[in-house]
Amino acid sequence: MRPARPDDLAAIVALTTDAYAPYTAIFDAPPIPVTEDYAPRIERGEVWLLDEEEKLAGLIVLERHPDHAMIFSVAVAPAFQGRKLGIKLLDFADEQARSWGVPEVRLYTNSRMERNIALYSAYGYRETGRRANPYRPGWTLVDMTKPVHRAV
Repeated sequence: MRPARPDDLAAIVALTTDAYAPYTAIFDAPPIPVTEDYAPRIERGEVWLLDEEEKLAGLIVLERHPDHAMIFSVAVAPAFQGRKLGIKLLDFADEQARSWGVPEVRLYTNSRMERNIALYSAYGYRETGRRANPYRPGWTLVDMTKPVHRAV
């Protein structure tokens, strides 16, 4: 894992677009991570990249808050899906949360992303509520949280 640099911006946009493409087709509109401006997030140190075979294989966007870490996006390039890299990215979020001294990692996802909800649940996240997406009328967000245990 490495922090993203400004010169990674085009690759980040391309990977995110490709990774979320199946959902763009389902929703008839791109999910929020596809339309995000990643330049400010890169400057703030929120974007982390996972390279495999000398290629960008995945990324995680992780925000630091006083009482939690918030995952904005987890994306794995289609060519690298099925290799448990999403789990590796979620493990990284746990490690970062521990290093920041916060007790939990939070995320939200679209209620129609059932495969992602199942993956997060299997990984230890629990649903804490559902709410209307303030940026996309008619879309419902699922809020989830996972406690982070301190390393012994």
